[in-house]
Amino acid sequence: MRAVVDTNVLIAGLLWRGSPHTLLAHVRSGLVSLVTSPSLLAELGEVLGRPKFDAILTRTETLRERVLVEIGQLAEVFEPPALVQPVCRDPDDDRVLALALAARADVIVSGDADLLELRQFEGIPILDPAQALRRLGADEPERPSPY
Repeated sequence: MRAVVDTNVLIAGLLWRGSPHTLLAHVRSGLVSLVTSPSLLAELGEVLGRPKFDAILTRTETLRERVLVEIGQLAEVFEPPALVQPVCRDPDDDRVLALALAARADVIVSGDADLLELRQFEGIPILDPAQALRRLGADEPERPSPY
């Protein structure tokens, strides 16, 4: 499955557990092919550089630069043309849609409400991480009972 994974999902997958983390594990294993663009990689770098992430990056011994290199190596990078007409009220969301179209993605994975409310774009489903995992048939593994 070729997937455009929005920056918010990548951040969640890199820094916390849950569906985004599981989805990113499937990217690392090759089950999901990640597609991105230079502008989304730049956005990822900008967001990771925010001070609010300092504590978790330090606690998890995660280097911002290493994360960006890893995502760049895992992903196929496209420079998509802009959409002919705006679709979303946020131009950043149109970049995600343009990328999915140019890369012939099977799915867009996002936590952005503006994108999710579209449900699809040009036949490409727009799903949250849990929905994407279900589509893969790869739900999150159940957590062991504490008892």
